[in-house]
Amino acid sequence: MAEKARSATIKRKTTETDIAGKLVIDGKGKADIHTGIGFLDHMLTLFSFHGLFDITLKAKGDLNVDIHHTNEDVSICLGKAFKDALGDCKGIKRFGSKDVPMDQAAAKVTVDVGGRYAFVWKVPPYAPAELTSREEGYSLQDGKDFLDTFAKNANINLHIEVYSGEDTHHVLEAIFKAFGIAMDEATQVDVRRKGVPSTKGII
Repeated sequence: MAEKARSATIKRKTTETDIAGKLVIDGKGKADIHTGIGFLDHMLTLFSFHGLFDITLKAKGDLNVDIHHTNEDVSICLGKAFKDALGDCKGIKRFGSKDVPMDQAAAKVTVDVGGRYAFVWKVPPYAPAELTSREEGYSLQDGKDFLDTFAKNANINLHIEVYSGEDTHHVLEAIFKAFGIAMDEATQVDVRRKGVPSTKGII
């Protein structure tokens, strides 16, 4: 267990969005998330629950224009919050990976909290029309943009592979559940490791 709480305050205000909240990495999976985008709230609640992260987040954005600004800025905030909360990353396992099925959908998420950004996104080659449509106000592309932006701001490697799926909801649900579990694994403290998990001596 870490010596002190690994947490970060979330705050970002622009002409397009106003976002505030808090992240606790060593939490119990409690979420109080209100972004104005119902589907995104659902996905982040799943991420929080399965990753055992406590996340409080409230966002006001120009949703009368589109969901893009709010979707992106919430992702920026969460990515930066994880980076801030982890600090120098001493003692963490660093790597995490999880396969998750959701009815007919299945996805794998692999992460490396190693201080470098990379994003890899693989979907089935047949790409059914349902996966490219906007369902419940949120599309697969919106989810991809969110996860890519998170990886950039958290400064992590994030690889996502979708094995199967016929609708956006189930595919994204499998992804966000797997993402939460993989991030939990990667950010857990290994009591055997006293320093930074890199032969370079720094993350």
